[in-house]
Amino acid sequence: MSKITAIEPQQKNPQRVNVYLDGEFAFGLARITAGWLKVGQELSDERISVLQAEDANELTYQKALHFLSYRPRSSAEVRQNLEKRGTPIALVEETLVRLERAGLVNDRDFAQVWVENRNTFQPRSKSALRFELRRKGLSDEVVQSVLDEKVDEEALAFEAARKYASRLAGREWLDFRQKLSGFLARRGFSYTTITPIVSKVWKEFQTADEGETLDDKD
Repeated sequence: MSKITAIEPQQKNPQRVNVYLDGEFAFGLARITAGWLKVGQELSDERISVLQAEDANELTYQKALHFLSYRPRSSAEVRQNLEKRGTPIALVEETLVRLERAGLVNDRDFAQVWVENRNTFQPRSKSALRFELRRKGLSDEVVQSVLDEKVDEEALAFEAARKYASRLAGREWLDFRQKLSGFLARRGFSYTTITPIVSKVWKEFQTADEGETLDDKD
């Protein structure tokens, strides 16, 4: 048995303390882990090992929270970040379970937020979104479910085309068609989706005083 002779806050991190056993520094702990310790208390080697394991768990959890503080993350992104820091696999999995139970990591919610953000600011096709979400490590089941629920590809392509077409004011039909088709293709939309939408947007944006129709241009 070893006796706690001092518990002192760490100078560089006040959320952690240094624990001294029998007059010598023994190990550091998070305050939350050391909360029940007191000077004069005796600790067995087994109890010390448990405390250090709990501390490692808490440190990993705090690292994950810091990583999540910048933006929502998929479970695969959190796993990759922790593994890159040399965290043991078992501890990574324990931390992910804890985060999921707290509602801080949820792949379906992540996918919904990602798709809604894209739909609002950078509309793109289901295939492009599927590629992005798979790169984030999401399962095919989650990806397909969210895409089916959140993506109206034709409506998104039309909205994206209308916004981009404002840059093409005054251009001839062939130039307009080429540039707008290229823009939509880069967003992952298929030819069968692009063709009718380009014609529809052309007709909508064509100025009345030009006196030209799509048939005239052809």
